[in-house]
Amino acid sequence: MNDRVLPGIRDIAPAMIALRHDIHAHPELGFEEVETRRRVIHCLRDCGYEIHEGLGLTGVVGTLRRGEGLTIGLRADMDALPIHEATGLPWASRVDGKMHACGHDGHTAMLLAAACELARRESWRGTVHLIFQPAEEGHGGSGAKRMLDDGLFRLFPCDAIFAMHNMPGFPAGQLGFRPGPFMASTDTALIRIQATGGHGAVPHKAVDPVVVAASLVMALQSVVARNVSPLDMAVVTVGAILAGEAPNVIPHSAEMRLSIRALNPEVRALLRRRIETLAEAQAAGFGARAEVDYQLGYPVLVNDAAATALARQVALDWLGEDGLVAEMPPLTGSEDFSFWLEQVPGCYLIIGNGDGEGGCMVHNPGYDFNDQILPLGASYWVRLVEHYLGAAEGGQ
Repeated sequence: MNDRVLPGIRDIAPAMIALRHDIHAHPELGFEEVETRRRVIHCLRDCGYEIHEGLGLTGVVGTLRRGEGLTIGLRADMDALPIHEATGLPWASRVDGKMHACGHDGHTAMLLAAACELARRESWRGTVHLIFQPAEEGHGGSGAKRMLDDGLFRLFPCDAIFAMHNMPGFPAGQLGFRPGPFMASTDTALIRIQATGGHGAVPHKAVDPVVVAASLVMALQSVVARNVSPLDMAVVTVGAILAGEAPNVIPHSAEMRLSIRALNPEVRALLRRRIETLAEAQAAGFGARAEVDYQLGYPVLVNDAAATALARQVALDWLGEDGLVAEMPPLTGSEDFSFWLEQVPGCYLIIGNGDGEGGCMVHNPGYDFNDQILPLGASYWVRLVEHYLGAAEGGQ
């Protein structure tokens, strides 16, 4: 892997790893990334970038211009998760209940290293916008949506945008690309069942919302099994049912909390219609009433075909077939980068975090970003920019 790393990136790799460890040890949740933002701004200023703060509350945009030409945007996310870390690593979180369990510390460090190398090189012409986004995890709202609402692309128009996310389970350093729908939409439904409470000894004098909820759980399974084409992906998960406290009391209400995902906007709309219809019909059949609070989350992430082909070709020319995931499947996880791809053509790609023994998925207390892939990811950003904005140094 080291022989594919750009020399300039190799020189600063120890500093990049140290920065990643420092960010990891001091995690901040969405819209609280004050210290992370400070580190980002310090690095960008040292490399000569124009700094813009305030978009999305704690977001940062660093801009570097080299004459006339196209404009490319690269994005890294900065926020951590409300998870207690269990890695025991020397750089483990020093903040109780907060952890970089998704690798955003690594994404930030890679883009900052690429920023320094891009500033040093004279091999491109145009404009680079490096976008450091808060709150990708959605705690407190979407950071991407907030930056968009604050005028991101009005202030910093881009001809194309790109983002990279690490992915455990794939070989370390391999890059994965998929045009079209790549990551699922994610919506939430809160179903509140209003019934008639009573004594557990005389259930015939009550309308039991728990029974309604139980029936609805089973009915919801038919949405994916019988309403969605077998060729389409859909997920309807009942993650929580909240009702009552005592064993001899029939509660007057129950609440169900659902997570809903799809890889097709039409399927996404179908799921909403069927869930709302089923909830109301099932409740009515028992003499109860259902209210559905359907909350739209992140849309389907759709990669632009041309931008994805370009991004993949850069990796192929550089790493060869062995450096790419052969058949990158779509993912059922979600990403708020999807909001930006609705506005600007671009590509969201993955970099393998490792598939060996001891590796674990993101959002896990035992997860850690693989430091070995940092130089490769940073080098890819440099090569992509040089290709898009007119590389002149070939295969250096």
